[in-house]
Amino acid sequence: MQIKFFCPKWGSDGITWDNFCAKVKAAGYDGIETPVPFDAGEKKDIAAAVTKHGLLLIVQYYQSFEKGFEAHKINFKKHLENLTGMRPLLIDSQTGKDYFSAGQNRELFEMAAAVTADSGVPIAHETHRNKALFAAHVTQALLTENPDVRITADFSHWCNVSESLLEQQQEAVDLAISRTIHIHARVGHAESAQVTDPRADEWQPEVAAHLLWWDAIIQQRLKNGARFTTITPEFGPAPYMPALPYTKMPVANQWDINVYMMELLRKRYAGKITGK
Repeated sequence: MQIKFFCPKWGSDGITWDNFCAKVKAAGYDGIETPVPFDAGEKKDIAAAVTKHGLLLIVQYYQSFEKGFEAHKINFKKHLENLTGMRPLLIDSQTGKDYFSAGQNRELFEMAAAVTADSGVPIAHETHRNKALFAAHVTQALLTENPDVRITADFSHWCNVSESLLEQQQEAVDLAISRTIHIHARVGHAESAQVTDPRADEWQPEVAAHLLWWDAIIQQRLKNGARFTTITPEFGPAPYMPALPYTKMPVANQWDINVYMMELLRKRYAGKITGK
């Protein structure tokens, strides 16, 4: 099984797609993960840069801003269809809302499944605050009720929501691991979805907990005979990245941290289950 690493576009504003993809390639990533606008010109620029630099593409849906369910449902489908037009490896989808009912979120999962059936593009529903899969216990119920749903595992959000490292929710974590097809490798803690710097000694218990979850996902994917697994180190810029008061200077460098996480995980899994 191959493991492919993706660089988030998040935090790299003000750089052309060509320059961004060149930087990503030089850093050793296999691809990029990015939202995609409706603008045809920018979509063309993204596709050209990805092709030029020999990168893979994961696309994101996060624009769940509508309060009402019916308006949300219409725009959800519109965004997914826009994303499938890029012919990505998969779609990472921040599906639904934490205040939608289980039945409403199920409608969205079914809509996504229909888009996948029409396009052939897998959709991974992200475990994200404010979305359908915002907490471990809620996700456990939704995954049980929707057995075909596959997810992007970003357990940093669950740590924040539950103010824990999920020690009392192992059954929910195990079920989520069994449904994971994509990983967002960010380390969270009880009070935030992002530690200040995963290289710092004070965060090593949190790093260790996340590593064990990611190890279990990799082993599950291997057991299931998956050809590849995708990982996006997704530490974000401010305000995800804490900043100093008044100056608003970030306390660490987002790009450097994500490269560090990629190299850490590439080394951790090298020679065991990866291959060309």
